[in-house]
Amino acid sequence: MASNASGARKRRFDEQVSVWHGDMYRYALWLCRDPMLAEDVVQEALLRAWKSLDTLRDESAAKQWLLTIVRRENARHWERKRLQTVDIDALTPAQTALLGEEQDTERDDVRAAIFKLPDDYREPLVLQVLMGYTTEEIASAMGISGGAVLTRLHRARHKLKAQLSKRSAQ
Repeated sequence: MASNASGARKRRFDEQVSVWHGDMYRYALWLCRDPMLAEDVVQEALLRAWKSLDTLRDESAAKQWLLTIVRRENARHWERKRLQTVDIDALTPAQTALLGEEQDTERDDVRAAIFKLPDDYREPLVLQVLMGYTTEEIASAMGISGGAVLTRLHRARHKLKAQLSKRSAQ
């Protein structure tokens, strides 16, 4: 009997993860900006999700539940990690070449402007634009009201527009 219960649990978990795994990775990538770290964050989030699967009562809330776990796991990672800094002005020409890739200045400008936004504005913008979340889903994921989400989205777009306008004027 225990075998049937664990099989049902595994099936339930696999069904949820297979549907939302891509969204979990994209969200983790936007949060941490590093593909390898995003994979690690998602793996840790999946482990936590497996351990707490019984707390998921409503299958329709699985996406928000999983992305909340990803967000918290990313925060845990940064709480534990102290990054070593490198002075990029002191790099050798060979090291500098390793930093570069084919330039898409427009994409880079938008990405840089998004990354300059404070977390309170960047996160709801990424959740809405890249992840397709509704205002209610963002509010639930961030633990704030729908009105606060709308305010943050409005301010995020305004700040983003101002940053990009300033860049194009230079």
